Amino acid sequence: MEEIVTGEAVILDLPVARFPTRMLAHLIDMVVQLALLVVLALITGFAAEDGALDSASFAAVIVTSIVVALVVYPVALETLTRGRTLGKAALGLRVVADDGGPERFRQALVRGLAGVIECWFLAGVPALITSMLSARGKRLGDIFAGTFVVRARAPRPVAPGYHAGAYSAAGARAGVGVTGMPVAPALQPWAATLDLSGLPDPLAASAASYLSRYWQLDSRIRDQLGWQLATDIASRVTPPPPPGLPPVAYLNAVLAQRRDRELARLWAATPQPPAPYPPSAPYRPAAYPPAASAPPAAYPSAESAPPAAYPSAASAPPAAPPAVYPPAVSTPVVAPSAAYPPSVPSPAVAPSATRPADGPPPPAPWDSAPDSTPFTPPA
Repeated sequence: MEEIVTGEAVILDLPVARFPTRMLAHLIDMVVQLALLVVLALITGFAAEDGALDSASFAAVIVTSIVVALVVYPVALETLTRGRTLGKAALGLRVVADDGGPERFRQALVRGLAGVIECWFLAGVPALITSMLSARGKRLGDIFAGTFVVRARAPRPVAPGYHAGAYSAAGARAGVGVTGMPVAPALQPWAATLDLSGLPDPLAASAASYLSRYWQLDSRIRDQLGWQLATDIASRVTPPPPPGLPPVAYLNAVLAQRRDRELARLWAATPQPPAPYPPSAPYRPAAYPPAASAPPAAYPSAESAPPAAYPSAASAPPAAPPAVYPPAVSTPVVAPSAAYPPSVPSPAVAPSATRPADGPPPPAPWDSAPDSTPFTPPA
């Protein structure tokens, strides 16, 4: 078994064809090629005897017959049948690319040209040596073209505890090849006891890819690949599946149980958010009784109210006497001190008859004398 990673990142385990099987298939192809070459040579010889071909034309036809028998035959068959010749088809072999895809014309042409040299001219010695040294049993043509040969009809292995049985109706409804389908109720008690510790991640990824592409695969390849994956998983998982369970239902149950356990483990490791508060009740205003239902306020009527009682004069207490204030005290007149004589009023100066009350006195006239004293000039 050889592990191959396809272009879609799917891991496949394909059984590689070994050298004895490939040599036997090549011997069958050589017999067919020799028979074809003989037939073409006979036709060419009969044409040359009749004079239809000259020597140059005869040589050209012979070379063309050799090319057709040794090169065109394997290249055309491997291209049209996706990697098979008559010998490979008889022994259940197929040529595939290194990524597990089908063989293309370019690869078939490289293999055919290299096969003429290493298998016909060199008697297969280089092919024997390289196939023994290669892990995938490649000859020189496979190394140059990027291909190898696998067994397309591998025997169907049955793991211990995994019985093929007939497809029951309950088992067929359990998986039907759609990934993510829930496990049937009848299989849930068995699926809950599965020990998945020995299931590797690459194998689980291959099974998931197989289920997702179930209806895109050829029916024969689909059944073979399903049995192969179910057998491989059953050898690593306990307990064994119930008898009569289809491979698709078994793979779906194992992957569903593995997915549920992984989700439960991640959920337990993830911190949970706090519990939400309960929603508050909507606000509702208090219901007041309507105004009509309240009884009217009872006011006392004028007739029923007793008259106000005013106090009579006789019953009134006597009025308090008026407050008596002390009489005002008169300030005594202070006698003048003996040390200071009383002030004498100054005599009033009588104003002059000819002098105004204010301003300087007017000049005296020369001829008037205030008194009778004669003027004496100074000496």
